[in-house]
Amino acid sequence: MPTPEAAAIAVELRTAMGKLTRRVKHEDRIPLGQAAVLGTLDRNGAMTTSDLAADQRVRPQSMARSVGLLMEQDLVTRRAHPTDGRKSLVELSEAGRVALEAERGRRAGWLARAIEVELTDEERALLARSAALLERLAAH
Repeated sequence: MPTPEAAAIAVELRTAMGKLTRRVKHEDRIPLGQAAVLGTLDRNGAMTTSDLAADQRVRPQSMARSVGLLMEQDLVTRRAHPTDGRKSLVELSEAGRVALEAERGRRAGWLARAIEVELTDEERALLARSAALLERLAAH
């Protein structure tokens, strides 16, 4: 059972993260789930649909649908698996790479401007240190 202090922090953090996430979504042109798949492929390289589903913690059927939508937009391509003829690999296309970079630029651009305008130098330093803590929490 978490301490009352940890529980209170969790509520405040979840509320703030939700608000920030919704605000960043205003900059999105690619739906969040699809952008997450593109980002995973960019970081990890080609993956099977099953591996993508496991990475994103969704059902394989849901990931197959997402991959299909991305293929329709020419943002990903599919190729034969080099060692298992029953499988195929999904990889980021050049158009997908360009779209992902534009999406990241929009998101980071808005957030960078907000950080510059809203936060003091001391607050920016604190936020930078906090980012590593949020990464640790996300990996837990």
